[in-house]
Amino acid sequence: MKLIKNQEYGLYEKNNQIFCDSLQVAETFGRQHKHILDTISKLTEPTSGLSEKFTQRNFALSSYKDSSGKQNKMYLLTKDGFAVTVMEFKTKKARKFKEAYIERFNQMEQFIQSLETAKLEFPEFTNAIMNAHEEPKNYHFSNEINMINKIVLGLNAKQFKEQNNIDKSVNSIRPYLTQEQIKAIETLQRFDIGLVTMEPDYQKRKEMLGNYFVKINERKLIS
Repeated sequence: MKLIKNQEYGLYEKNNQIFCDSLQVAETFGRQHKHILDTISKLTEPTSGLSEKFTQRNFALSSYKDSSGKQNKMYLLTKDGFAVTVMEFKTKKARKFKEAYIERFNQMEQFIQSLETAKLEFPEFTNAIMNAHEEPKNYHFSNEINMINKIVLGLNAKQFKEQNNIDKSVNSIRPYLTQEQIKAIETLQRFDIGLVTMEPDYQKRKEMLGNYFVKINERKLIS
């Protein structure tokens, strides 16, 4: 299973499903990895009380290389798999870590939902990004969308929600934008449809889009 680690949330994503790994659990809760593996092994046994369907859906056996290059066993856990595993940890400190980690899962779920909404709202833009990459990843879409939002709004979608006290669960910020802002974003997206296939360098695209946005505003002032 090829996973992409989201740097903002520290979690992995594959086909819109989110995971953490057993190494992260061990580090976060200050426990030895072998003890986390033992806990998960007991939870995934047929006699644990959990259904086979649940364990197959929420625990995936995987591996990692240590500093010596040796392959070692680890597990990938969904939010439900994580929750069931850390239910075994009873301390007050552990409860705080549980709450914080579950919030990270929730935030990344909202992030992915926002991207899916953006893809539906701008299908031509989405197709251009997909065609520009052999293996399109979610960050390809989020980078491009955030770049355009920052040029027009001065903020990415997350920052815009925070500044305007918009609930984090809201997928699209479009209902909160002015018609002028929406038009500017759509104009830059149409321009970027060509750029993303011709100019692979992100910083150059950003500069070109920024310059184009300045020219658009200058024309408005002249007219």
